[in-house]
Amino acid sequence: MMKTHTFVRHGVCAAAVMLLGASSSYAQAPWPRPVTPVNLSGPRVGATFLSPGVAQKLKDNQIDTGWAFSQFGWQLEKRIKTGPSGLSAVNEWVFLAGGLEQGVVIPSVSWLVGLRTGSGVEFGLGPNLTPAGVALAMAAGVTVSKGALNVPFNVAVVPSRAGVRVSVLTGFNMRR
Repeated sequence: MMKTHTFVRHGVCAAAVMLLGASSSYAQAPWPRPVTPVNLSGPRVGATFLSPGVAQKLKDNQIDTGWAFSQFGWQLEKRIKTGPSGLSAVNEWVFLAGGLEQGVVIPSVSWLVGLRTGSGVEFGLGPNLTPAGVALAMAAGVTVSKGALNVPFNVAVVPSRAGVRVSVLTGFNMRR
């Protein structure tokens, strides 16, 4: 009988603590309004520079290219502004075709997650997949805005077991 009484007393105390904790959460300020992501997708153009190891890895995969080649593609970007400071979360997919001027197609896909400041400085990182293998891409740059037009300038560094790839990209997008 004594054990049942102790169990009930502990249960009542636990319920009271939960009820008091829940009531204090109702007194807090309401959640901020939900934000709508901004679509900042657009074309990209640039160049990629390969270390000797990466160039050899591509040759081993029957892709014969020089140490540098062009890049053309499209970036799918969603920006979520987080507050009045202008800091934004950024989620982007970058699809590129490289080496077209050399008669080859070197596909590349990157998924980058990062931040952009109110002044346009940005950085992100995420997985990258190419015929040279899977690696982690790290990108940084700045986006210059004039009205609804945005022009990004980015440098991406992709270290891997074979070596390093460095890409320089630009393009444009319109705020929609």
